[in-house]
Amino acid sequence: MSGSLIRVLIVDDSVVIRRLIKEILDADPRIEVVGVAHNGQVAIGKVEELKPDAVTMDIEMPVMNGVDAVRALRKTHPRLPIVMFSTLTERGASATMDALAAGASDYVTKPANVGSVMESRKNISEQLVPKLVALTGARKVVGVARAPMPPPQPPAGQSRASGTTRRTQPFGLLAIGSSTGGPDALATVLSALPGELPVPVVITQHMPPVFTKMLAQRLNSTCKLSISEAAEGDSVERGKVLIAPGGLHMELKTRGTGVFVHLSDAPPENFCRPAVDVMFRSVAAVYRNRVLAVVLTGMGKDGALGAGVIRAAGGEVFAQDEATSVVWGMPGATVMAGQADRVLPLEQMAGTVTSALSANQGAGQSGSTRQANGPVPGGVRA
Repeated sequence: MSGSLIRVLIVDDSVVIRRLIKEILDADPRIEVVGVAHNGQVAIGKVEELKPDAVTMDIEMPVMNGVDAVRALRKTHPRLPIVMFSTLTERGASATMDALAAGASDYVTKPANVGSVMESRKNISEQLVPKLVALTGARKVVGVARAPMPPPQPPAGQSRASGTTRRTQPFGLLAIGSSTGGPDALATVLSALPGELPVPVVITQHMPPVFTKMLAQRLNSTCKLSISEAAEGDSVERGKVLIAPGGLHMELKTRGTGVFVHLSDAPPENFCRPAVDVMFRSVAAVYRNRVLAVVLTGMGKDGALGAGVIRAAGGEVFAQDEATSVVWGMPGATVMAGQADRVLPLEQMAGTVTSALSANQGAGQSGSTRQANGPVPGGVRA
């Protein structure tokens, strides 16, 4: 990164949107707008000429759209942060998924009403500026020594003097939290998991409504597991993956010997709804020491406190490492809090998770699927 400013190229075919983004970014002392482009083809040339630290990219543009521009840029600039601008529609969500699959770093939702200047400015400022800072911030500290990571703290009543714990009970649930870079990370992990997974899977990915449904559909089409967006009252069953819907927290409740989904519009936590912390607390209450949690790439620290709750109950937490994270915010916060049992590169996560879930699956079971995957007796009930 040249100098101390984050140098940004704005790519959008709308003069109004280009001007709006530029005014907002120019107002931030950490950011310098070094150029604009009105389509993807022009953007490719501008990237070579201006060498920006980050790019904001519209999706629908003449000559070359944003998805094709991302594909082209990734061939020559594999690590350049690219933030897409999307609309809150099914078409916009689908195109955004295409862009993320092509290598885009993240996305923000484009203002639906550009006539409301104040609302548009607030929308872009709150979404875009933190993402540009987070996505480029990792590059600023390359080569700077980090403080040693604290060792994981032992859950209540357990000793981890050797760094590992021999489990006598099988895991009963896999819970995953992710944000920035999450869709690609989830695709990498879930596609490598076996179709006959012995436990249910619940996921909270920071995304707005419509986007989570599209994400579930995409993942379901490429993975062996059954993946869907969660709905109120959905049963939690082995081999079934449920993704929290955008705009709602996902919790697990028990009814009799079964487990089901409860969705809530309670206030956001960590500025997020759905929030990983909400889900992690809930699964710890129901499954106690039988939770295996995974914290993948993402901005902020959502999941770190919940990871502590899971480990206090006797569960375990794996975190994605810094080198393979788009943003080492969420997993980094979990690690630095001493709440990660293992820190793994993304490509090793699925194999390690599969081995952990397969261990001790015959222990303490009577052959019943419900017993093998149900809640721990005494967990929270509806």
